Amino acid sequence: MKRLIQSALVSLMVLLFAAPAICGGRLVIYCSNEPFACQAVADRFAEKYDVKVQMTRSGSGSTYAKILAEKDNPKGDVWYAGTLDPHSQAGVNDLLEIYESPMLIEIGKPFQNPATSKKHHTAGVYAGVLGYSVNTDLLKEKNLPMPRSWADLTKPEYKGLIQMASPQSSGTAYTALATLVQLWGEDAAFEYLAKLHQNIGQYTKSGSAPGKAAARGETMIGIGFLHDHALQKVNGFPLELIVPSEGTGYEIGGLSIIKGARNLDNAKLFIDFMLSKEGQEVPQEVKMFQVPTNINANVPKEAIRLDQVNLIDYDFVTYGTEEMRSHLIDRWAKEIKPLQR
Repeated sequence: MKRLIQSALVSLMVLLFAAPAICGGRLVIYCSNEPFACQAVADRFAEKYDVKVQMTRSGSGSTYAKILAEKDNPKGDVWYAGTLDPHSQAGVNDLLEIYESPMLIEIGKPFQNPATSKKHHTAGVYAGVLGYSVNTDLLKEKNLPMPRSWADLTKPEYKGLIQMASPQSSGTAYTALATLVQLWGEDAAFEYLAKLHQNIGQYTKSGSAPGKAAARGETMIGIGFLHDHALQKVNGFPLELIVPSEGTGYEIGGLSIIKGARNLDNAKLFIDFMLSKEGQEVPQEVKMFQVPTNINANVPKEAIRLDQVNLIDYDFVTYGTEEMRSHLIDRWAKEIKPLQR
């Protein structure tokens, strides 16, 4: 009888662990990574688990707005990637499910439960350093010195030669805004932003757009997360990547289940997959150079490692609250955006 019970238990465990591989069904992913990385992840998950996946890509600020607008009738199941701050805001506003994945044992401790609520609304799926890239061909053509700091970007010789995203639509730009506030204090940061505004040629909607524009020579300097810019450099564009000398912030890429997800079991399975070594290495196959949070995953040689640069102690809890995000973005929209340049 004992052997029969043991055999039955083993059979049950096999069935439980085998079930995800034949789960089937559907999954709707809202993705705030680069489109090709979003597609690679969606395709791999669909193939591995025989799930019909629908993927929509938009920036993290825009995705948060979409989830908020759909809160009474959720259309998405999971939110993959994008800066942590809007994920934090979504968690605090009860727009996300609580899920403590069993895969968290393989995730670095700072990334296991980083969001403001501290209720396992969001896990960290990657990290990336904030900075800017410089088109070296344009720099040489204009006979200008290489900027090395945040302060350098306000020099008059760079007027009209810089792009960054708008914090009203971009989580990347909000991270830059929050970074400057933490570096210097709020009023000093906004004095800096007013000076920087004079040199901005365009505010983009997407956080990755300035790096692409610098790569193509449409602007000389693009502010953003340097893993995005590293891709352009690897593809042969004349870029130098700069981590500002005063220090800089960084992002944690969020991974969340949308509250009211229609495909909750598959949503949990997707979280588990993207926290695994296998899942976090999928974007690397399409040249995404973010730092994985799974301690067993490969770190791309092109990635800028967090322990090798001058990072501020970025306060994800404080700057992920709705009050702080709304306050800083509203102040930027009122005080900086309308300024002539």
